[in-house]
Amino acid sequence: MPPVDPLFKDDDDGNTPLEAEEREQLIPSYITLRHELNEAEQINIGQGLEWAQRRKRDVLVQDFLNTLHKRMFGDVWAWAGTYRKTPRNIGVDAYRIPMEVKLAIDDARYWAEHETYLPDEIAIRFSHRIVAIHPYPNGNGRFSRMIGDLLAQQLGQSAFSWGQTSLVTAGETRTKYIETLKLADNHEIGPLLEFARS
Repeated sequence: MPPVDPLFKDDDDGNTPLEAEEREQLIPSYITLRHELNEAEQINIGQGLEWAQRRKRDVLVQDFLNTLHKRMFGDVWAWAGTYRKTPRNIGVDAYRIPMEVKLAIDDARYWAEHETYLPDEIAIRFSHRIVAIHPYPNGNGRFSRMIGDLLAQQLGQSAFSWGQTSLVTAGETRTKYIETLKLADNHEIGPLLEFARS
């Protein structure tokens, strides 16, 4: 008997369940299993990264962030690049998303211009703020890690290693990542910064 691989499993550790109307916006009709969805998203994410690396960009621009999310998930989800309109068990209320993203951008710009933190910490703090806001229906963790990498590069650093493994599926590294995010939620950024470079 093959292992159970439901497409929309609500009990994945750290995954935010999609609302019914968001699930209906899945574009590829061949996807019926979770691993097929993960595969399609991973291919699309690779295309998004390639797109971002081919151009001169400023990560700290709201339009760039929305376009990047669309480039990362737009072949898989019709809502890609559009802020969520539904409530979540994490993140801010949907109506606050545009304002909170703008504040996160403004803070990161200030930190960079005034050298408030070292470049790695600026990138990690910004990445964490975005994932904490949870602006999109899904893909927020993968998106926030990519913008952390891109901002680190913009600030003259190398991309992060993020535990050197995929953080999409459950496992020890993903558990560690989620633990460090929770610590960062409580203003303890050190473990997340350390994890990002592990």
